[in-house]
Amino acid sequence: MPLKIIKKILQARVYDVAHETPIDAARFLTKRLNNQVLFKREDLQPVYSFKVRGAYNKIVNLSSEDQARGVIAASAGNHAQGVALAAAQLGIKATIVMPTTTPEIKVSSVAALGGIVVLHGDSFDDAYAHAQVLMAQHGYCFVHPYDDLDVIAGQGTVGMEILRQISGPLDAVFIPVGGGGLIAGVSCYIKYLRPDIKIIAVESEDSACFKAAMDAGKRVILPEVGLFADGVAVKQIGKETFRLARECVDEVITVTTDEICAAIKDVFDDARCITEPAGALSVAGLKKYVKNHGVLDQTLLAITSGANVNFDRLRHIAERSELGEKREAIFAVTIPEETGSFKAFCKTLGKRSITEFNYRYAGGEQAHVFVGVQTKSSVEVDILQTELSEKGYSAVNLSDNEMAKLHIRHLVGGHGPSRKVRGEEATVEKELELVFRFEFPERPGALLAFLQTLGSRWNISLFHYRNHGAAFGRVLVGMQVPEGEQNTVEEYFSDLGYRYWDESNNPAYQLFLK
Repeated sequence: MPLKIIKKILQARVYDVAHETPIDAARFLTKRLNNQVLFKREDLQPVYSFKVRGAYNKIVNLSSEDQARGVIAASAGNHAQGVALAAAQLGIKATIVMPTTTPEIKVSSVAALGGIVVLHGDSFDDAYAHAQVLMAQHGYCFVHPYDDLDVIAGQGTVGMEILRQISGPLDAVFIPVGGGGLIAGVSCYIKYLRPDIKIIAVESEDSACFKAAMDAGKRVILPEVGLFADGVAVKQIGKETFRLARECVDEVITVTTDEICAAIKDVFDDARCITEPAGALSVAGLKKYVKNHGVLDQTLLAITSGANVNFDRLRHIAERSELGEKREAIFAVTIPEETGSFKAFCKTLGKRSITEFNYRYAGGEQAHVFVGVQTKSSVEVDILQTELSEKGYSAVNLSDNEMAKLHIRHLVGGHGPSRKVRGEEATVEKELELVFRFEFPERPGALLAFLQTLGSRWNISLFHYRNHGAAFGRVLVGMQVPEGEQNTVEEYFSDLGYRYWDESNNPAYQLFLK
């Protein structure tokens, strides 16, 4: 264990701007998980995130010459606010480069703190590169969001507080990971003084750069990252943070978007506060750890690291939280298209609460029903599917089907045109409907830009877009493509530069829209 970082943590100057945050007992989660669950409330900092610790410790330790030149930072939001507040406290000019996908609440907060905001690029990496350009042009001093020993030491004071506040048993600490500043500082301090405490790193599964590095034994660059948990959307773990954290971390857990949403609800139920997705990451990991290892009667602490969330994103979070906790399941069920079959199906569901029901008469002998059912656990979901099967229903569980959750549930009610035949009876040309799901950075005018890029080469037969208040816009597109041009479509889409998935064989589409 490098003693240099321990000394830096002990000497870190953070309390001119940061608070010593409380550790709260999570009563409902404690009872539900049969373990003592605690929250270290970093969401209660002046900028609603731990990031102010590292930012201030870095800037206050700069020479007077460096401070006079001004500072610059690249950030998706929380580090930006920390730098802006720290600079304002010390009377220093601060320029912050933020991705254009950053939630508006973070952008306006940085400006309100006196930071000069420059919006550039779609990701942290784009913003970082532009900040380097501005730094070279104007001579600013760069304040790295995580890969700097002074920043790491500032974040490490969270670990110092944890051990000062909890003198009794503590079995594991769950720490969210983006670039690694928090886990490097906290894990080094805790392992140095209490090596018996397990350190569990938690990452979003679509931005798990630390896990990828641990598996490879070296830092790797992820080809792309998801931006739902924008505070941890980093393609590569920091050099210094990886060097320090890899010696101290006992396990890395990755969690899904639905599991993060469920954790946000859990924090709200226990603390009456709404964390951002990255802020609840540790809680999602704690729950998964308990489930995976079957631990009982342990003391587990999760660092709730931030509460900067756009209000309009709450709609999406609420919608997905029930699925993440397995408190809702969605099914596609085939029933006979005959009088009385709908009533018989409802009887099969029994007294379970129905969260959603979509059906439209389409003729034929069979009908497809899209149904959401309130459940208590994954076990009940399996029981329900068994009951439906025993009653003779064909039921497809769509609870983990991303297209069904994002699009189909809002589109159920009509089928697309049948395969068209042109010319004489022998057919001259056939057109098939192909369905693709796209993601693009969400910003004003983004949908129009997507449509213009998509072009008009093929007729659009289906289109669904819904603003979720998230960093990425999501679109479902159906296109009528001549039979001989199917291979050309994917080549064309690959050149567009958007992430996409071919959903033409997705059972949700096949049952409800084809």
